Formats: sequence, C-alpha cells, structure tokens
Amino acid sequence: MNVTFKDFSKDVGFVLYNNDQFFKSKSFRPSLDTKRRVISANLQDNSEIEVWFAVTSSADSTLSINDFACVFWSYEKQDWITDGCTKTESPSGGLVCKCERHKNGNFAILMAYDINYQYSEALHWISISGCAMSVVGLCVTALYQIITRKSRGGSPTLLVVNICISMTVFYLLFIFGINNPIQHVHVAKKSGQNIVPESDHHKYQDEGPCTAFTALLQYFLLATFTWNSLYGLNVFLLFKNSVSGTPSWFPKVSMPVGWGVPAVIVGISLGSTYHVDEPLGYRQEEFCWLASMDHKQKFSIKKPMFWGFVLPLLFMLISSTAILLHFSYNICRTNPNLNSTRRTPLKKKILSSFSLAVMLGLSWVLGYILLITQEKNLRLILSVVFCLLNTTQGIQILILFALRPFLNSNPAILNSLRAPEIGFHKKSFFLWKNKMPENKESYKSTYDESA
Repeated sequence: MNVTFKDFSKDVGFVLYNNDQFFKSKSFRPSLDTKRRVISANLQDNSEIEVWFAVTSSADSTLSINDFACVFWSYEKQDWITDGCTKTESPSGGLVCKCERHKNGNFAILMAYDINYQYSEALHWISISGCAMSVVGLCVTALYQIITRKSRGGSPTLLVVNICISMTVFYLLFIFGINNPIQHVHVAKKSGQNIVPESDHHKYQDEGPCTAFTALLQYFLLATFTWNSLYGLNVFLLFKNSVSGTPSWFPKVSMPVGWGVPAVIVGISLGSTYHVDEPLGYRQEEFCWLASMDHKQKFSIKKPMFWGFVLPLLFMLISSTAILLHFSYNICRTNPNLNSTRRTPLKKKILSSFSLAVMLGLSWVLGYILLITQEKNLRLILSVVFCLLNTTQGIQILILFALRPFLNSNPAILNSLRAPEIGFHKKSFFLWKNKMPENKESYKSTYDESA
C-alpha cells in the first residue's frame, strides 16, 4: 500500500493496521477471508491534510475486484463514511483514493470481490448416452409393469412404476438443466460513485432457470429414493407376512409418503435459505445443484446440501441396506426340510439380492465414500464407477425387472436364444466271444462319447 500526503512541511505520522478489528462496521459486513488494512494518519497541528493512498489488485486467482470505496472512519457514527474521499483507478489497474481530513483520521479501501467460479463443462457424451438409454429403459419397464400387473400384486407394480417415473424425470432434468446458463464471467463494472459496499462478496440477484432446476432435481431425486425405500419396506412386509402378504393400507399410504416427504424437504430448504438477492444460499453458482461450501470453500453442514439431501438420503440408504441384508440372509439360508430338487440355486439367490440392491439405489453409497476419500487415484476410480452405475441404473432396472421376467415367462424365446447343445452318440458292445447269453442285458455295457 502506497501512501502520500499533500503538504511536506508538516510532520505526519502514519500507522498501518493489518486488519480492521478495531473498526467494526455496521454497514459493511464481510464474509470472505480477505485482508482489510487500515491507515491511521496523525498531524501535529490542526491543519487539514490531503491523503492519497493506493492498493494494487490482488494476485489471488480465485477472486477479482468488482467494486471498491474510499472511506474514512467516523467516531461519531462508529462506522465507515465516504465524506471527503474520492476514488479513481490508475492505468495499471491499481485502486487510488484521495481523502481530505483534519489532523488525524483512519482511512481504508473497502473492496467487493467476485469469486472466479469454475463453471462446469457441458456433459460428456458418455453421461448423456447413459442417461438417455436409462430413460428409454425406465419407460419400457414402467409399461411392462403396467401391462403385466394382473399377473402380480398391485403394490409392487405401483412402487416400481413410481420409481421409474421419478427417476425418468430426474434423468431428463439432469441432461437439460444441470449446467448453469447464466455465467458471471468478467461482468464486473466498477462504479464511479463512492458508495460503501454491503459486503466484500458481491452478490448477484437471481436470474435464469437455475434455481428452478435445482429445486426440481432435489425433489425428484429425493422422490426416487423415497420410493426405493418404500419398495424395500414392501419386501420386508412380504417376508414378515408371508401368508397374508402386504397390508391393504400400504398402497394408500405409499402415494402421499412417496411424493409428499420430498416436497416437505424441498419446501424447508427453499424457505429457509433462498432469497432473490442471494440465491447462492440455496444453490451453487458453478452448476444447478444445492449449495454445499462455505466462504472458505469447505463442505459445510449448515448448507442445504447436507441437511436437505445428504442427511435424509443417508437415513434411507441405511434402512435400505438393512432390508437388503435381511432379505439376503433369509433367502440364502438352507431349509433342512426341503429336498435338493426344491432348493433355490445359489446363482438365483445372488441375482435376487443384486436385483433388490439395484432397485434400492445402493450404488449411491459410493457417493458417501467419495466424501471422505482423500487419496486422488482412489477418488478417480470411485468417481468413474459411481458415474457408470448411476447413469445406467435405468438400463439395469430394465434388464432385471422387465427383460428377465419376460424371458422367464416365455421359455420358447429363451430357448431360441440359448447356444445349441452338443449331441451325443450311444454305442453298445458285448463282453463275450462266440455265444450270446440268454440274459444279454446283464452283460451289456453302454457308454456315451461326445460327437
């Protein structure tokens, strides 16, 4: 910081404070960890002084100056004021201030910054292809479940169809709405007016559809996992009431719970964090999703990403994992009263457990592992696996809940898809030389050999 004064014949003392802890402002409320130095000038007599001071732009690549104000500390108002101060900008980009005051005073430059956001790139064609195929797979699965509903109970059909609907809408919103169309890049225009900014972080008013897409993405993703949890609860009730089946009240309760609980969570998130003048309290700027970082760019439990998504989803995944373990234990244990021909093959048991895991969306457990993983190579591998599993979840559901049951119910089609079997030839020979005995069957031996 460079400081000069007009009259060199006067003895002037300057003190440079490294922060503004002694100058708590009411109108300027900083939220970023930026340095705010204060110049204190003291003149021996009662003459007025003219102080010029300049600050060079910050070298921090994550921040850029949006505007600034040249101010003087008023002990009467206990706040920064702009009286007697003017501002200008040097050709080199430095911020220059001139203030005229009496024999002593405290001066500062209050700056408002823009955060240089790293906006997300357009979705890769692999993600778009996976999501698009999942949309097709989910639509086919929903139609198959509706068409064949008479051959199965009504409750599973209701649950699977609603899972397909919520997941399909989420995939479409993700493809068309995850990227923020409004990007604040190099839009700062320093004002000629010397006005004290409200904060050191310049805030833009909400514009564009990004907030709406964020709310819809949050709602339909939470709805998907709510319906997944209801599907798992339905499986648990079927095991518990193997004779009577799912209770009659379950379908009636499922509809308001499946679509209502996510609406309550989204409503609380929006109502408590969103403001038109500060949309980033609810969503992110880089892309259209829930806010998760504080001003230090660290994950914060106070942000809606944690309590509006991560925490509710954690409870759902824990309950779904418990149901999967209960399901796998019950189908894998052997009943000694059954003979070997009536026992379910191990391959079918594993496939049943895998099908339930896919429907419960347990691949999202990888997302929680990613939150706590620090090793870069492991994070990269988990990120790729997480992306592949979740963008193709609709295809997995199509194979397990539509294509496989369809082939099992149509054995002619299944047999035509199988590989041709290898034929066998039978040869007979006798264990004697000259005469065949009367009971030739007792001496005949047969063997099969491959063609």
